[in-house]
Amino acid sequence: MLLKRYEEQNLLFNSNFTEPAGGGLTAYRGDLVLTEGEVADASGRRKPPTASVRQAVLLATDDKLVLAAGQLDEIAKLPLFVERYAADFAPDMQAVFFVNNIGKPMQLALGGVTFRLLPLEDGMVWNELLEELRLEKSDLKGQSAGEKVATVCAALKDYKARGAEVALEAALADTIEVKHGGRGPV
Repeated sequence: MLLKRYEEQNLLFNSNFTEPAGGGLTAYRGDLVLTEGEVADASGRRKPPTASVRQAVLLATDDKLVLAAGQLDEIAKLPLFVERYAADFAPDMQAVFFVNNIGKPMQLALGGVTFRLLPLEDGMVWNELLEELRLEKSDLKGQSAGEKVATVCAALKDYKARGAEVALEAALADTIEVKHGGRGPV
């Protein structure tokens, strides 16, 4: 099982859940490691990853990813995702990433998959994904957490992506500077 292998390789981080989604699929929500942290001690434990897909939403068969969504700090980390996980992409994989340092929606083909990239400075990936797909709570009512991820994947098949299709070089050249404001008690 693909997600079990990721777990054994310590590629799943800050996990919310991994559970069956019906139809031979398994769903995962949490963070997905792109670049592992350095070894911290003699036991081989590692420091936190230096790059990850935050708030990842994954759906997988036994050996292929059919859905990959999450948040990237910068578009330059997308090639890290492709490099590390492309061997596991299903030919019809649905991919949506919210990216902090882009100013407009775009589409980008890498590793045989078209990635739909949407700007997001602050927010929860799951909520933004549901909003983008126009899914209501009633559409998910009575479903398990894994089944909800499968419903999102099914909705993505009919989703009309916004933004022009661009090459990686053009996307990397068209970034914005992100300024995070300070946060404190309300």
